Amino acid sequence: MHYLLGIDDTDNLESRGTGHRVRQLADWLAENKLAAPLGITRHQLLVDPQIPYTSHNSSACLSVETENANDVWEAAREFLLRESALGSDAGLTLAQWDSINESVLSFAKRAKLEVLTMPEAQQTASQSQIRCEGLTGTHGGIIGAVSAIGLHRAGNDGRFLWLPGLRELKGKYPAHEICSLGHIDRICTLKNLELDSKAIVDVGEWIRPVLRDGKATLYVEENKHEWNIISKEQIKQLSN
Repeated sequence: MHYLLGIDDTDNLESRGTGHRVRQLADWLAENKLAAPLGITRHQLLVDPQIPYTSHNSSACLSVETENANDVWEAAREFLLRESALGSDAGLTLAQWDSINESVLSFAKRAKLEVLTMPEAQQTASQSQIRCEGLTGTHGGIIGAVSAIGLHRAGNDGRFLWLPGLRELKGKYPAHEICSLGHIDRICTLKNLELDSKAIVDVGEWIRPVLRDGKATLYVEENKHEWNIISKEQIKQLSN
């Protein structure tokens, strides 16, 4: 079955970020044969003086296939309690794909625009069959953790930090190979024109598909008769 884990605020100013920690968690779950990781997305939330955050106020969502939701929850909880940085306010959520309802999507959308509270996050989770727990510090990370699964489920926010095989891609490939090797669903221009499967694309050193229409979408542009992925700045702008 398809599940989403939301994770937020596992870091401090000296530690690696939450995205790195979630990639480690994905490896941990796979190594222990608890789940098959499908992808990790980063979601930008509101930056406001009223909101405590380490650097950018982003949260992460890990998509997995598993038949052992209880074991995945306990393993993720144990991992984050052990690995979250000193002074962090880590939050963890787990939800079955089909149980993520409109109230979760609404909460997640508001988290990009409004200052939300922990009681609101807890209420949303409790009414939506979402496991939710604050693990360290103030437990404030539950706000971002609930938001992450809602934004991923909605399918039009964030960028992929990891997909199977994605980070190993460097250099030039036919479009169909990029999709196959990096588990990308589609490659298209900013006008949503899909590339021919045989077109050669230079993926460079920083390949980050964005989540659009529920699909891992790699945006490209033509430059001197060659296809390149759009710039890092454009990717960040699209995914925020």
